Amino acid sequence: MARIHQDEKKQLIIDTYTQNAEHRETYLRKNRYYHNELKRFYKFNIPPGSSVLEIGCGTGQLLAALKPSHGVGIDICKAMIDKAKTQYPDLTFKVGDAEDLKIKEKFDYVILSDLIGNLLDVQHAFTELHKVCRPDTRILINYYNFLWEPVLKLGEKMSLKMPEPYQNWLPLADLRNFLYLSDFEVIKENYKMIFPVYIPLLSTFLNRLVGLIPIIKKLSLVETVIARPSGKPAYAPQEKEGYSCSVIIPCRNEKGNIENAIKRTPELGIWTEIIFIDGSSTDGTAGEVERIIKKYPDKKISLIHQGNGIGKGDAVRKGFAAAKGDVLMILDADLTVPPEDLPKFMTAITSGKGEFINGTRLVYPMEKGAMRTLNLMGNKTFSLMFTWLLEQRYRDTLCGTKVLFKKDYDRIVAGRSFFGDFDPFGDFDLIFGAAKLNLKTVEIPISYKERTYGTTNIQRFRHGWLLLKMCVVAFFKLKLRG
Repeated sequence: MARIHQDEKKQLIIDTYTQNAEHRETYLRKNRYYHNELKRFYKFNIPPGSSVLEIGCGTGQLLAALKPSHGVGIDICKAMIDKAKTQYPDLTFKVGDAEDLKIKEKFDYVILSDLIGNLLDVQHAFTELHKVCRPDTRILINYYNFLWEPVLKLGEKMSLKMPEPYQNWLPLADLRNFLYLSDFEVIKENYKMIFPVYIPLLSTFLNRLVGLIPIIKKLSLVETVIARPSGKPAYAPQEKEGYSCSVIIPCRNEKGNIENAIKRTPELGIWTEIIFIDGSSTDGTAGEVERIIKKYPDKKISLIHQGNGIGKGDAVRKGFAAAKGDVLMILDADLTVPPEDLPKFMTAITSGKGEFINGTRLVYPMEKGAMRTLNLMGNKTFSLMFTWLLEQRYRDTLCGTKVLFKKDYDRIVAGRSFFGDFDPFGDFDLIFGAAKLNLKTVEIPISYKERTYGTTNIQRFRHGWLLLKMCVVAFFKLKLRG
């Protein structure tokens, strides 16, 4: 009896959409602003040229707007699919059921836009998604905020919105739980569109600014979720035994720390290379690296001269460009982050716990003198700002040790023009790039030590001003446009 009841509900959904297929374009025009804002969200998160599957594609206008290299749309309503095929012949459209996927391909991105309400078994539908996902696939979902149900029902009665016979009204907490039960992990969740009607200037002001206020945004019409398959590393290693690793050590006037960096850095993965990038040191650092290369011929050690480049960010880019490992790590040459902690970072990324691993110095007690008071206050302030800006937790944005897959770094490089070259440190180039790609960020607490050789190259006030400008850039590039 339960199965019959479910089949009747599903048939009612199909019949309703079939009856309204001819009027779909009319409803899209009536709600043009709403659909354009959804397109903006998806286009921000899905680069052109990606492979995209949209489940519940309707007549295909959202999928077409994303300009995929390979776009597939499925919908339970044949009438909708027939219209989609006619309008967008360069894309692939099929009749299909989200709760019984027949597609064998894997995609970069899978979209469920305004679909959740029509699913009879949300958990089962999410489980079916594994058929079309690789470990690095991203699931993007948008759905109505249940607080808007009375308004939406009124819109249907006034013929402003397409009628829908059956709806699950699920808050974000329920969506998160369904994804967890189906072995997906939420990367980001948010609310958007507090004012879904277009009035020049007013709509932009309310949605892009007022709608960002933490309490007010929960009144928005749209809930969004970005998720990934959980518990799997993003990229399988080329070798059967495991991953290789490149440790990048930018150094300027760090002669006294070079040998300790080699002696204290453990072997990571199937092989480890250590790349020093010397920033025109005047204390003989480059010569010390050359001495160490000869002293430890069994280790993969190399030296790159930074040349005309300036700053740690430039040094990191040169090191990453030369790196050959599957996993890329940054280790500051002052060794205030203990090299002995690097296996924790390696385990976190190769086990699939995260895709961008960031160290945090603000959990364990620090050694006296390890961080000056103003630096500590600045770090905690920027932590709060960036957690809000990037929609993932960042307790310590300025810890020098950061780890990611080389393939993901290559993707960051490809999209670097979106932010521009404004980061002398290199930290925020990676953080912003990871946020734009929706990489899962995980923080590893480390015991921060006092420097034993040399002096810091950080200038608190000048660099603090630069960091503030980076927050402004992140606000306009990520928060307002995302």
